[in-house]
Amino acid sequence: MQAGTGLHRVAVLMLVSLPVVLNHSAVSQVPQELALQTLQSGVKDKDARTRAIVLRSLGLVPENETAEKLVAESLTDPDDEVRISAASSLGKMNARSSIPALKEALRDRNVGVILAAASSLRSLEDPSAYLVYYAVLTGERKTGEGLVAEQKKLLSDPKKMAQLGFEQGIGFVPFAGIGLGAIKALTPSDESPVRAAAAVALATDPDPKSRDALVNAVQDKSWIVRVAALDAIARRNDPVLIPEIVICVHDEKPEVKYTAAAAIYRLSTLRGTK
Repeated sequence: MQAGTGLHRVAVLMLVSLPVVLNHSAVSQVPQELALQTLQSGVKDKDARTRAIVLRSLGLVPENETAEKLVAESLTDPDDEVRISAASSLGKMNARSSIPALKEALRDRNVGVILAAASSLRSLEDPSAYLVYYAVLTGERKTGEGLVAEQKKLLSDPKKMAQLGFEQGIGFVPFAGIGLGAIKALTPSDESPVRAAAAVALATDPDPKSRDALVNAVQDKSWIVRVAALDAIARRNDPVLIPEIVICVHDEKPEVKYTAAAAIYRLSTLRGTK
């Protein structure tokens, strides 16, 4: 009787605890489902700002087919800011399957979308990004390569580029060497942050045309662009370019002068060059 009672108690405890175990298992699935439903709802929200916020947040979910699809579909959203957010997040997500869609976004009517798509393509190691950065820095397109006329017009429009540069501010200057001086130098008519970012991006473009564009940019009227060009030349690790930038050591702007000196020093230490 004692043993039977003991077994009965064990059986009752097992039956009582079973629903608890099942409930915990079910609950463990709820957060993921709830999160996905929330995101799916957010990308369809009637408020464009909400859609943009959701798409930026999805940049935290790399290499996920469902998330990539949500973001890629928003590259055709009617709102510019939403498309910018989508194009930007795809690079952070390492969404290689979205490269064709990002290339198509390079034809967007909005300069911000074009630059965001180019940034993502560059992070995904797709060379088509360099077409955009070259056009931004030089105002021209590489001969024989496919920037459409409307895109070229947008990227070479000083007013549009200046507005974008001022709105984004120092965020478009991707290295800290410029610092506070660049922020103080910005005005509502200044396009230099965008062009500076383009110069730095071209550091990894092996095309000789980009190398030549950077050499020309060390004489740019904007000191911010001059610093960016010198930074990019240093990162190309080509000692042959030293004679092209020696003159910059005498630049009146200390930011340019010392960046040039550092670039020359770096390049002179490569391959035993003196």
